[in-house]
Parts: sequence; structure tokens; C-alpha cells
Amino acid sequence: MERRTLPVGIQTLGNIRARNCYYVDKTPHVLRLVEEGTHYFLSRPRRFGKSLLVDTLKELFEGNADLFRGLAIHGQWDWTARHPVVRFRFGSGEYGQPDGVREDADLQLAAMERRARLEPVRAGTSLRFRELVERLCEQAGQQ
Repeated sequence: MERRTLPVGIQTLGNIRARNCYYVDKTPHVLRLVEEGTHYFLSRPRRFGKSLLVDTLKELFEGNADLFRGLAIHGQWDWTARHPVVRFRFGSGEYGQPDGVREDADLQLAAMERRARLEPVRAGTSLRFRELVERLCEQAGQQ
């Protein structure tokens, strides 16, 4: 019998599945979140799987069906629809200065624009974010 390991410190579904770690299938709950709600605030203690949940949602909306083979959601999701995903990560930044979060958000926005081959149109973090979301939706033909 193959011995699996616990996914201690692993925050992405892709790494958990690739390393064949233990994984508790929470995709029925993820499907319920997607189908029944509109806005959520995720408040959980440190090390309680917030990043893994957000990564699972990202992989789901990007249509990465192979990661979900054998999981409850696989036969219940439309894998032909791929939705643009904008994901910010603030877990490892240095935010001791007043503008630290804004500067980090601007850097992450610039990286997302480059990956999507989009030129930034507006200055200012909130306007730039809105513009990025609108343009990604137009590119993908999706919400």
C-alpha cells in the first residue's frame, strides 16, 4: 500500500494532488458556496486552510478539471467554461509602512496585467483593479 503524507504547509490544490498527499474532499461545500451565495467573508484562524480554499476556487473557475478527478465536484461542474480569476496574495509582504499594502497590490496588479498581456490604462490601485477585471472579462467573454 502506498504511503501518503500530510500536506503540512502546502497551500495549493495542484501541489497536494501532484504529491499524492492526504486531502479531505471539501468540494461539495465549495460547490454550495458557488451556487448559493454572492459574497463571503472568510474568517478563520491562521493555518486553517484559507489559502487552500481560495486556490481551490481559482483552479475550479479556471477549469483545471484534472485536479478535480475523483473528487465530488468533478461530475457536477461545467469544465468547458473558463472564468478569469484575479487573486491577490498578502501573506508574505512587509507592511510596516503606511503605503505597504497599496504598493504590494500595485505590484501584483502589474504582474497580472503582464500575464494577461494588458497595458495598464489608469493610475490608482482601485481604478486599475476595476479596469483589469473588466478587461479580463472582455478577453474571456465571461463574467
